[in-house]
Amino acid sequence: MQQAKENPESPVSAPAPEARATRDPEGQGQIVLGATPIGNLSDASPRLREIMASAHLIAAEDTRNFHHLAQGLGVRPTGRVMSLHEHNETHKISEVLEAVRDGATVLVVSDAGMPAVSDPGFPLVAAALDEGLLVTAVPGPSAVLTALALSGLPTGRFTFEGFLPRKAGERRKRLQALESEERTMVFFEAPHRLAAFLQSLLEVFGAERQIAVARELTKKFEEVRRGSVPELLAWAQDGVRGEIAVVVSGAQAPAAGKPEDHVGQVQQLITAGTRMKQAVAEVAEARGLKKRELYEAVLAARQQGEK
Repeated sequence: MQQAKENPESPVSAPAPEARATRDPEGQGQIVLGATPIGNLSDASPRLREIMASAHLIAAEDTRNFHHLAQGLGVRPTGRVMSLHEHNETHKISEVLEAVRDGATVLVVSDAGMPAVSDPGFPLVAAALDEGLLVTAVPGPSAVLTALALSGLPTGRFTFEGFLPRKAGERRKRLQALESEERTMVFFEAPHRLAAFLQSLLEVFGAERQIAVARELTKKFEEVRRGSVPELLAWAQDGVRGEIAVVVSGAQAPAAGKPEDHVGQVQQLITAGTRMKQAVAEVAEARGLKKRELYEAVLAARQQGEK
């Protein structure tokens, strides 16, 4: 998602030693998904530096950005560098897979963050796995997790929704499908469309949702603003710059009601052949009820019916 740029206030660690590309002695090639910095070059891991230097083939979303990254990290790639982006990935897959079959280590990198997550790489990974080829990853920076962690919103359960459609009608339709989503949601958005996105969010989700807008994560001008949708919409109207991630609180779970209100659902499951204990457990979990209270309510209803 994000363009990695050198941060002049963050010192770059010492250059990694040069490495020569050598094929696996057993002849087994592999695809390595390499997570690159989302802003601060010092976040590059030692493993990333090593694989950048030693991979036989580097498939980069933008070859110029990759060379800039390598230069900033003090790494001298020994393998061939090729482009692999959303417009040519379908045509390049066969070339990459052939190299892997030949025993090569292929490093796949996007401009920033983890390839295949809202970036090129997924079709290649799927094709490689279909052939039983080895796919692994060098983990590292993630705009999704960084924004989520800094949002101040619940992190126990979340969903990543990526970029929504640019057209207002299609964007609103996607948001309507998420209106009752109880998990925290993470979105990506372009800075010039942020106000329009928040306006759609206000129209569909209402004014009470809490959100966080994170921009320029790990960079010099990193900023995270937290508040209600109307508050951040007013801020975004003046224009926002930088890479953007929006974190949105989930919908409140519907009130569970009294155990007695759900006895009929338990009895329907029992009539359909489900054991009483299991039926009670299923309904209690789905409705957020205590199993013991629901069980007692079912027994009470039975006793009442026998009178």
